[in-house]
Amino acid sequence: MPRSVSGVEMRKRQAAHIEAPPQAPGQPRPNTCCLCWCGCCKCLWNEDRMERSERQTCTKMDSIEAVEEQHPSLDEVLSWARSFEMMLRSLEGREVFREFLRSEYSEDNLLFWLACEELKKETNPSVVDEKARIIYEDYVSILSPKEVSLDSRVREGINQTLAEPSNLMYEEAQLQIYTLMHRDSFPRFLNSSVYRDLLANRRRTCLDP
Repeated sequence: MPRSVSGVEMRKRQAAHIEAPPQAPGQPRPNTCCLCWCGCCKCLWNEDRMERSERQTCTKMDSIEAVEEQHPSLDEVLSWARSFEMMLRSLEGREVFREFLRSEYSEDNLLFWLACEELKKETNPSVVDEKARIIYEDYVSILSPKEVSLDSRVREGINQTLAEPSNLMYEEAQLQIYTLMHRDSFPRFLNSSVYRDLLANRRRTCLDP
């Protein structure tokens, strides 16, 4: 019969394995002890695991802080006044413009335009059908809860494409809303307190030591 190992001898073997000197660089590590699950601070496997966890946590926190601290620069805010298209391409620009439109009860124009942009990116037919239906029910139908400034000709054209929806079915309607926002809402936005206050704030930030 195989000789049983006493508790004292087992503890000696475990201690010898834990306190063994680290491997030289470039050498493969020996099999880790059978008690790695215990969380022993001297276990080589556990040290690697803890280091990886700490690095991942730090990276995640750095990413979160970077997002939270992100603000439009003075140059970016000034560029919005030169180009409506540039403002729409900026996430911060869209949010500020949306805040202004909300004060004029025309926020739905921007939301419709953004929904059409998302639809144009879709290639899956079932997703296109679903998103096209939602846009129609939310913004185009006479029973829709949101008000979008589309003329009757454009609405009729959309109605004719409902049987076979596509990711470009709202293209003409989207252009009409884009033109309306550009010519009508955008000039008032640049003269509004929403934009002017943001611009003044960015200038003060640049002057702060």
